[in-house]
Amino acid sequence: MKNHNSYFVSQNNAPLKDFISFGLSVDCVVFGYHEGEVRVLLVERDAEPFIGSWALVGDLVHPESDLLNAANGILENLTGLKDIYMEQFFTFDAIDRHPLGRVITVGYYSLVESQHHQPIASSWAKSTKWFNINKLPELAFDHQLIIEKGVETLKDRVRYQPVGFELLPSKFTLLELQALYEALLGCKFDKPNFRKKILKMNLLKPLDEVQENVSHRPAKLYAFDEEQYDSLRKEGFAFEL
Repeated sequence: MKNHNSYFVSQNNAPLKDFISFGLSVDCVVFGYHEGEVRVLLVERDAEPFIGSWALVGDLVHPESDLLNAANGILENLTGLKDIYMEQFFTFDAIDRHPLGRVITVGYYSLVESQHHQPIASSWAKSTKWFNINKLPELAFDHQLIIEKGVETLKDRVRYQPVGFELLPSKFTLLELQALYEALLGCKFDKPNFRKKILKMNLLKPLDEVQENVSHRPAKLYAFDEEQYDSLRKEGFAFEL
């Protein structure tokens, strides 16, 4: 019977153990939004390597865990956050990305309304903090690159999928919705055109409520209609800004 492992040994003149002695990790780019600012959650490392540096929420994957469960478990273990939207977006495999050996990491991005999530550091995380994505500190490993790729992915996805609603409260105004997308995409929308386009999609439920405790005329509140979106998508509807 042919040994399928012989290809690796013969082609690279190295023992098989060298091909399975590298690590696999996950890194979570947790995006938050508050008062017109897109943020990312970082942890201060209290372990080597890069002790004292800011980094993404991440760690090695246990051999008996699948990636998504590992990402959720690591996020909860280091910050206490759980049951949040999470999606895999890229694999980072530079040979020298980890100083202690070959470690490939899979990136996940999450979207939360940061005002309502107060992460609490635990395990080897000394502290947690939300940072503006345009004002990041010096980061450990290749986490600057991972965040940049996460931002690029997010900007692409929010134009064609209504994932941006994950960053808003359950009730919001059209102006708050516009401000969110302007912050995410780094551009300005014409107010009448934006409102017309969004309302024409029939993805928002108008509520019999208005803003409270504001110094200006209270604006009407809306909610995202997820059931309507799922129904329209089955019919071929395409969300696009």
